[in-house]
Amino acid sequence: MRTTTCLSLLVLAGCIPLHATAQKSAAEGIAEYRALLQDGNPAELFEAKGEDLWKQKRGPKAASMEKCDLGKGPGVVKGAFAELPRYFPDTGRVQDMESRLLTCMETLQGFDAAAIAKTPFGTGEQKNIEGLVAWISAESKGMPLNLPQSHASERRAYEVGKRLFFLRAGPHDFACATCHGADGKRIRLQDLPNLTKNPGAGEGFGAWPAYRVSSGELWGMQRRLNDCFRQQRFPYPGYASDVTVALAVYMGVNGKGGKTTAPAIKR
Repeated sequence: MRTTTCLSLLVLAGCIPLHATAQKSAAEGIAEYRALLQDGNPAELFEAKGEDLWKQKRGPKAASMEKCDLGKGPGVVKGAFAELPRYFPDTGRVQDMESRLLTCMETLQGFDAAAIAKTPFGTGEQKNIEGLVAWISAESKGMPLNLPQSHASERRAYEVGKRLFFLRAGPHDFACATCHGADGKRIRLQDLPNLTKNPGAGEGFGAWPAYRVSSGELWGMQRRLNDCFRQQRFPYPGYASDVTVALAVYMGVNGKGGKTTAPAIKR
C-alpha cells in the first residue's frame, strides 16, 4: 500500500511521466498475451496441412511438390525460408516464397499460376499456398535470416524495395516508413517495429507467415503487405508482383542475422 501511494505521488509530481508508466504496462500486457497464445499456436494445423500438400500428387499433372527448388536444390526445404526472396536462374526473377511456390505449382503440377494469383486470399489454391508457407517457414524456425545479395537482380530489388518503403503517396500521404521507419512508434496498444534495421527488421520480417487471431486465419507475407497497402489507402499490389517481392527483399536484407520465428502468432 505504501509503495503504491509513493508511486502515485511521484507520478502526480511529474517525477515519473504518467504516459510512460501506462505505455510500459500496455506493452507488458501485450507481451504476456502473445506468450500465452504462442502455447498451442493454431499455425501448427496449417503446418501439418502444408507438409501433406507438399507430398500430395495434385493438379493436371498429378505430381507432388517434392522436386520444387526453393533455392537450396530440388526438394530441399530446411533453411530455404531464411534465404528468401532470392534470384532464380530458371525464371530470371527474384522471387519470394509465394511467387516461387506458384512457379513450382505451374511447372510441376500443371496449375495455372495466373489464375491462382487472382484468387481471393484464404480460398481455393491461395489457402493451400498459405499451408505450404506455414510448413516451409517452420522448417527454418530459429535460423538466422541470410538473404543473398550477390546477384545484380537481388541488389536491384533491394534498392527498389527501399524506394517503395519510403514512397509517400495516397490520400493520407503515407509510406511504409510512416509506421515502420523509426524506433519507438506505436498505434493504439501496438508497438511498431522499425523495419529499416535490426532488431526490428529481423523480428518483423522473420515472423511472417503468422496466424492472425483477429481473423482466425494464417497470413503469408503477400497477404500482410496487401493489408499494409489497404491501410495506406493505396491500390492493392498484384499477388506475387515485383513490388511486393522488392519490399520483402528490403525488409529481409535489413533483418540479416535475426532469428526466424515464423509461423508466429499475431493479434
